Amino acid sequence: MKKLLVWLLVLMLCSTALAEPLPQWPHTFAGKVVHSYDSDTLKYTVERFSYEKVRCYVTKLWMAEPGRQIRKATGVWEESLAMPADMAQQVEGSVLAVNGSGYVSPTFPEIPDNYPGSSPDYFYTPLGSLTITDGEVFRNLAGVPFYGLTLQADGLHLHVGEDNEAILQNAPTQTWSFYEGCPMIVDHESILDETWSFAKAHAIRTIIAKMDDNNYILLTVTSEERYGLSLIQCVDILQSYFDPVWAYDLDGGPSSALMCRKDPADKWTMVFGGKRQDADIMAFTE
Repeated sequence: MKKLLVWLLVLMLCSTALAEPLPQWPHTFAGKVVHSYDSDTLKYTVERFSYEKVRCYVTKLWMAEPGRQIRKATGVWEESLAMPADMAQQVEGSVLAVNGSGYVSPTFPEIPDNYPGSSPDYFYTPLGSLTITDGEVFRNLAGVPFYGLTLQADGLHLHVGEDNEAILQNAPTQTWSFYEGCPMIVDHESILDETWSFAKAHAIRTIIAKMDDNNYILLTVTSEERYGLSLIQCVDILQSYFDPVWAYDLDGGPSSALMCRKDPADKWTMVFGGKRQDADIMAFTE
């Protein structure tokens, strides 16, 4: 009987821990909750706030198993981009999604100098020397370091100029990438090049930051009220109010999209953006 009571107590404690709300962040943050979701495996709140008269959203996200619950959906490789909501609809059980990688197209043909070939070789594909979707390697540029995110068994990992072969040894299942300067914070410290023109420009932004193994922050900067923020300002927001382990700037501008829903069977609510085709998205599932 005593053993049974002990096991019941352990189960109750585990259930309570799993159902705990999002943790208290290091500093007071006063945003207005405009959307939320709460289950035993995934919780989020989307909070609206203004910074320097620019409307922004911060999404506080908790997942029980990030390595399983973070997913990717894409357009057709080398053929077409796709609307964010259409890609999100492909991910079963997803309740939150944002735009993902930067991409190369006839409209945005620039590629890094160290990429082999020419721009048309990369049309309708994401940036990044390594591209993996659902475990399949679509691109692996030998000798070109990777700047971006990978999804591994324990969640997202940030890579700053790492060797592709070393990354592949950890069996990543997904990648997302943008410009080489897009890693913003590493080990709680800013590594942003503040002389970079892209970092100084005021723009619409989509940024993801890791708090710990189960908690992430999504920062969405809009063009409502006043146009955008610089990455320098975004680093200040993240470090002043959240102190993340790392932060990475996903594609932004017209590519930005922040989508959520209260149930995996519901239609998507477009909190911001989502009006332009993208190369891929990052979705969060039950």
